[in-house]
Amino acid sequence: MDVLVPLLQLLVLLLTLPLHLLALLGCWQPLCKTYFPYLMAVLPRKSNHKMESKKRELFSQIKGLMGASGKVALLELGCGTGANFQFYPAGCRVTCLDPNPHFEKFLTKSMAENRHLQYEQFVVAPGEDMRQLADGSMDVVVCTLVLCSVQSPRNVLQEVQRVLRPGGVLFFWEHVAEPQGSWALMWQQIVEPTWKHIADGCCLTRETWKDLEKAGFSEVQMERQPSLFKWLPVGPHIMGKAVK
Repeated sequence: MDVLVPLLQLLVLLLTLPLHLLALLGCWQPLCKTYFPYLMAVLPRKSNHKMESKKRELFSQIKGLMGASGKVALLELGCGTGANFQFYPAGCRVTCLDPNPHFEKFLTKSMAENRHLQYEQFVVAPGEDMRQLADGSMDVVVCTLVLCSVQSPRNVLQEVQRVLRPGGVLFFWEHVAEPQGSWALMWQQIVEPTWKHIADGCCLTRETWKDLEKAGFSEVQMERQPSLFKWLPVGPHIMGKAVK
């Protein structure tokens, strides 16, 4: 199997050679940044339909973090089009952060459709460098299908720890690698170099649960769920929360 993976990776690379050449020449990334928000305006609707009850259960816990003011400062990391807004309880003051400025018009539309939320700002920055946000300024950080595509999950989680207040909570939902030694993992390894270009840096084989467990949170709760889309190489998911 170890020999087979690089050979099949090469075959996929040859079949998708124009894409890799565009990426090598620096032409693909700007194009991807432009079209990817439109793709993300469609796919989350399908995943929300499949995961609606689970997401409502997860994000309903935000209410317990609201103090006497009935407000909570929430940062959505890698906010995309705002597909999670509908699940947040009233009283959330939402700050959005994403490295792709092309998402802003989709966020504006999502906020207009979710008047129960208070929209604070849209910060264009990577999760590894959230210097525009003050230490301990957030009660909640939400991270869904983001840690697969960042440069360094470890650095992102360090930044999450920094911006969370003591006792603040990270809510996460991420896809992860298939089990070691499985044919499904081998398939992920084969298509990953090409998939990363198509899906704006998304890595298929990350063992994100390990990063969460090592990030220094006082408590981590997670559950594992099967893949939502059998026709995609995206693997199983982990969902849960981590308390600072």
